[in-house]
Amino acid sequence: MRTLFRCLVAVALVMAAVLLPGCGVARTAPETPPGALGGDFRWGVAASGFQSEGQSPDSNWTRYIDANAGWDRLGDSVDFRSRYRSDIALAKQLGVKVFRIGVEWARLETQPGVWDPAAFAFYDDVVAAIVAAGMQPMLTLDHWVYPGWAADRGGWRNPGMVADWLNNMRRVVDHYAARNPIWVTVNEPVAYIMHEVRQNHTDAGQMLERVAQAHNEIYDYIHQVQPNAMVTSNVGYVAGAESQVNGPLLDLIGDRLDFVGVDYYFGYEPPELAAVNLSDGSATAPSGMWDLPVRPEGIYYALQHYSKRFPGKPLWIVENGLPTENGKPRSDGYTRSDHLRDTVYWLQRAQADGMNIIGYNYWSLTDNYEWGSYTPRFGLYTVDVRTDPTLTRTPTDAVAAYREVIARGGVSADYRPVRGPAECGLVDPPASCDAPVTVP
Repeated sequence: MRTLFRCLVAVALVMAAVLLPGCGVARTAPETPPGALGGDFRWGVAASGFQSEGQSPDSNWTRYIDANAGWDRLGDSVDFRSRYRSDIALAKQLGVKVFRIGVEWARLETQPGVWDPAAFAFYDDVVAAIVAAGMQPMLTLDHWVYPGWAADRGGWRNPGMVADWLNNMRRVVDHYAARNPIWVTVNEPVAYIMHEVRQNHTDAGQMLERVAQAHNEIYDYIHQVQPNAMVTSNVGYVAGAESQVNGPLLDLIGDRLDFVGVDYYFGYEPPELAAVNLSDGSATAPSGMWDLPVRPEGIYYALQHYSKRFPGKPLWIVENGLPTENGKPRSDGYTRSDHLRDTVYWLQRAQADGMNIIGYNYWSLTDNYEWGSYTPRFGLYTVDVRTDPTLTRTPTDAVAAYREVIARGGVSADYRPVRGPAECGLVDPPASCDAPVTVP
């Protein structure tokens, strides 16, 4: 994901430099006191199949890892496949209501038209454990991974990919609809496309159309089988260029979203500042995600963006978290617990200002494989895959913070962010400069 986010940021910088020559006239938005998010608010945690499970079968991603000598080997990742019961218990102790997982196509359909009963039995046990713990499963159908046999056919370059994809996904929907899951059809499609362009020489426009077709058709099918289902395809928000980056996707699937799923991580950084300044006066590009600009107030603008594009439609932060480098303290001193509380403050501000936000998932419950590297750490529980053969789940400071936030329904009315709002041009221009939010 490190390479991916640097590429996404580069796209945002180029687009914003062209499209956002100025920030307009600032009109400071009035500060609305935040209240608790309410008893119906859905707090959650998130994980993905390939990144966490281990014991992974042949897939496009096992092949990408083999083809990139500088990447970390996957190994058994954090071994969610063997430790899911204890991980689900950790989530239950937080008090969350939703547990997001992936249901891996590569594990289920081992050959075209051949499904593995043992693979379904594994996911049956995982989903049953989530439900038994008092949580609702959020099931991701496609988190960037497809079977090796589909890769042999060209992946998303193959005109038959949509039919192959739907053949598996309809079976998954039939199997789990009775459990009343929340559905994520395709995780961050634009980021998915960028990976496939890089690793499989896929045509971006062609894949966008095919992914949109896959989403729209499975959306309709889910609602045939589970009429009251909540279905989305979450977008990876790109500050300063969201309309340009994810707008074309939303043009194609916006009519088939029961809620807008938003993944928010980073703020905007102008091209002239997109480097880490060193003490000797030289500069270098960010070495990883932990160097990208963290602006917790930006989540307010992400929610505002989609509340304006889809008035009244529910909004859900499907992923949000803070990266660290190998679990070390961040160089800026910002802690995971402070980032979490600051973010929740802005969620409450968004709700107080009329945005229909219904849920929030922390990414992620544990550290995992970040698409080529174990260096970026996002977990509430950290896991040192490289050096700890026991794969011990060690709580970060955010575990207690999240438990307290959930019990309270947010942060207290007198809470003030540890990291106050940045200069508006560093957050999400032009919106962040047209009406910048403030704190007392």
